[in-house]
Amino acid sequence: MGPTNPPPPPPPSATKIRRTTSAGGGSGSIILDKYHLGRLLGRGSFAKVYLARLLENSDSDVAIKVIDKAATVDAAMEPRIIREVSAMRRLHQHPNILKLHEVMATKSKIYLVMELAQGGELFAKLNRCRRFSEATARKYFQQVVSALRFCHQNGVFHRDIKPQNLLLDQNGLLKITDFGLSALSDQKRDGLIYTACGTPAYTAPEVVYRKGYDGEKADAWSCGVLLYVFLVGSLPFDDSNLSNMYRAMHRRSFEFPDWVSKSAKIVIYRLMDPNPNTRLSLEELIKLSWFKKSFSQENLSSQGEQKLGSEILKQSEFKYLPRVNAFDLISMSSGLNLSGLFEAELNSKEMRFTCDMGVVEIEKKVAKVGAGLGYRVEIGKGGGIRLVKGRVVLLLEIWEVAIQLWLVELKLVDGVMEFGDLQWEELKSGLADIVLSWHKEVSC
Repeated sequence: MGPTNPPPPPPPSATKIRRTTSAGGGSGSIILDKYHLGRLLGRGSFAKVYLARLLENSDSDVAIKVIDKAATVDAAMEPRIIREVSAMRRLHQHPNILKLHEVMATKSKIYLVMELAQGGELFAKLNRCRRFSEATARKYFQQVVSALRFCHQNGVFHRDIKPQNLLLDQNGLLKITDFGLSALSDQKRDGLIYTACGTPAYTAPEVVYRKGYDGEKADAWSCGVLLYVFLVGSLPFDDSNLSNMYRAMHRRSFEFPDWVSKSAKIVIYRLMDPNPNTRLSLEELIKLSWFKKSFSQENLSSQGEQKLGSEILKQSEFKYLPRVNAFDLISMSSGLNLSGLFEAELNSKEMRFTCDMGVVEIEKKVAKVGAGLGYRVEIGKGGGIRLVKGRVVLLLEIWEVAIQLWLVELKLVDGVMEFGDLQWEELKSGLADIVLSWHKEVSC
């Protein structure tokens, strides 16, 4: 038998990370003999973003995010990038989404070559203006909603919409970035998402509820917060105590200043509905007269070659691109992962957990467990339960933080010297069957 020809090389893959032996990574470095890094544009916990120029074309400026693998806490970061880039191949191009042109890597660094948004963060512009006029707020809001609907139609849920993740190009066109915390439709179970992440002040209250949530409705809530911030210049919910903040969200405890129009108030109020089943969806939002007002090409882009205007809502004008060039997938410093909020932690004064049982059932369970451990159960005049054993006094407090979700706290109010880790463990063991998640208090 004669020698066989070697198999042809595999076709290039848009999801494979291109490698380089260059040791570059700071201003003045040459990356892959292709890009020259210029001045530092910004930095986060695990990444720096530089202005860069294509060596073959001195007029082609880009932004390159340099991620230091040694500084990341996730040792599996590179496989995560590959998975996310592969998933994003399903996406089309949208003018309001920052493009990712190329991904490269060395043994120590990952480089993301992105479209350069020369106008900087919308957050910086908002800080300078303090708040936007209603016409300006609506112009930016229309672009955000258009891009998010496009994402949802392609199975991507951003989950971290906020002014810091919105950029402006040289023509003032808005660009959504930082998809590092996004979820894909492939991650759904029974049509829902179960991972909790985002920036707390912008995150829908049901996201902390570990029984799943609708990614589109969660993004709609964030849009409501975003519009409020655009028009008012401050957050509707802003509390370092996350438990208090989520209670305020559930009760919609926020106020509008006089300058916000009635129509805008209605839009915000309907988007920030704590019940996702009755919350205004983005599909319903685009039909409202307030949203459609002044929805023109001039509001969306000053680039004449882009045929947008009201047709952008149809999302049918964008052609499929075989290359991955849609998203800044990796944002190492964006947002706050809320998963840590519900890790078990027993301290010397209190114990917290979430539960989906009713208040009466929770009180009965705590009383039963307490009595079984030798505590005397006392009912206060205004309601509420105390567990008493000798000098030890434990107070039970229950708060509703979302629909059918309760935050339960057992607080040690007396007998610190007589009550230690063993006693906490006994209570924890007895209550385990009603606990959704143990709560760890975190300030943000």
